[in-house]
Amino acid sequence: MTGPSAQDRRAQHAVTGRLAEAGFALPGTLIHRMMRCGKPNCACKADPPRLHGPYHQWTRKIDGKTVTINLTDEQATRYGPWFAHAQELRAALNELEELSLRIVQRDEGWWT
Repeated sequence: MTGPSAQDRRAQHAVTGRLAEAGFALPGTLIHRMMRCGKPNCACKADPPRLHGPYHQWTRKIDGKTVTINLTDEQATRYGPWFAHAQELRAALNELEELSLRIVQRDEGWWT
């Protein structure tokens, strides 16, 4: 068999449909951290500790270096879905790549 089958095309259309519906997407990771401070008598050092936060941090790579930006509660709420959209886009692209690899492997017999 050469080229994508009808089933392959249906799978491709399902993935590209999800890609076409994607919203705004931000690269990197949004994390919510609870932290201890440096004050020796602070409640964050108690047992059990009452940590400070949450602090929202956006971490990503720029020119090979990790960059972290602190976000406000409002920014984390506003942009949080954009990080989820980016993950969904990466998952859909990976699915499309895997489908393409299966077709090539089936048609060419590579990596067997």
